[in-house]
Amino acid sequence: MLSFFYDVVCPYAYMAATRIDALAARQGQTVRWVPVLLGGLFKSQGAPQVPATTWAASKQLLGLKDTLRMADRLGVPLNFPLAHPRRTVGAMRLCVAADDATRPALSLALFRAYWVEGRDVGDPAVLAEIAVAHGLPKDAHASPLARQGLFENTEIAGSKGAFGVPTMAVGDEIYWGVDRLHLVEGALSGQRVQPQAPLGNPGQQISFYHDFSSPFSYLGASAVGGICARQGATVDWRPILLGALFRSIGTPDVPLFTFSPEKQRYMLKDLHRWAEFWGVPFAWPPCFPVRTILPLRVALQAPEATLPLYRALWAEGRDIGQDEVVVDVLTDAGLDAAALVEGAADPAIKQRLFANNAAAEAAGVCGVPGFVLEDGMVLWGQDRLFLLDACLSGWRPRLEAR
Repeated sequence: MLSFFYDVVCPYAYMAATRIDALAARQGQTVRWVPVLLGGLFKSQGAPQVPATTWAASKQLLGLKDTLRMADRLGVPLNFPLAHPRRTVGAMRLCVAADDATRPALSLALFRAYWVEGRDVGDPAVLAEIAVAHGLPKDAHASPLARQGLFENTEIAGSKGAFGVPTMAVGDEIYWGVDRLHLVEGALSGQRVQPQAPLGNPGQQISFYHDFSSPFSYLGASAVGGICARQGATVDWRPILLGALFRSIGTPDVPLFTFSPEKQRYMLKDLHRWAEFWGVPFAWPPCFPVRTILPLRVALQAPEATLPLYRALWAEGRDIGQDEVVVDVLTDAGLDAAALVEGAADPAIKQRLFANNAAAEAAGVCGVPGFVLEDGMVLWGQDRLFLLDACLSGWRPRLEAR
């Protein structure tokens, strides 16, 4: 059985809720809908109640656009309410009060009320209307059993390692996010499931902003070439100093270190899953965090050195912050190591690296991997490669999400 942990306050949980039953049915499975209180999960981990308030402005803007893009790509109607986030304790208690057969439809009605109709699901009158429409007493959300059930569900989710919603559990394994539904289906089927867009118009170019210091950038660099080649697009490799970008926009140098222990454990497992999905080796290097200025300057001169340098660090655990390691990697790749290392000291190369950082920040890039399309649309994260594929095929979201 597939367990689906959700709170109607989350737009990504809403999107997943519209897909989860059909996904399970394709694999001959059923879904156990488990209402939780997202704020309760955050509180148990010492996380901010509204995480986005701690983000850099460019990340907040891209996060909002990403929500709208994902909804458009999935064909799910979504109108971001101005009053978001609204209080959903009563709504989630109402979901707990429903029996297993009624809960999915009632939950979807609450999701629609919040994300399509813009209604306040914290209003007892709204809850009463939805409850009665689904055969429940109008004050079902106030039941002591519903209160206790929501508390217990949230504790169960936390005990499984959940730190956000939507979280899907297959056996002892959890998956977080609507963008992991294909991984959930793969876990149920035992086969690789890969979303793929139709072919678009060839000849497009994307700018790929990256830094060797990021494992997510490694995965993105490993997969972006194949997607672009399939679509007839080319990649303009743009190395940047990620730490400098973070400092400029107001983000911690190593965001991973700011995550809760639960989220850190999950992210490491998630990296291994994605590496397996993309078919590349991955191992966390003992030298992390690593100084990447020399590799970045080398990659500016020789983009063909990019993947060998990524593999050296993130597959083989070699410290590419050491000059001699960089020389060995370049030599093994058949490149002129001496010339590239010497060229890294050229003021013109140093200036190009600074210029790439400036261009990335001006475009709205807030992390790596960052993909910038010819029309200026920015995508962030190796888990948005499917959206990149769709964009190269000709798809675009609503105007305010571009």
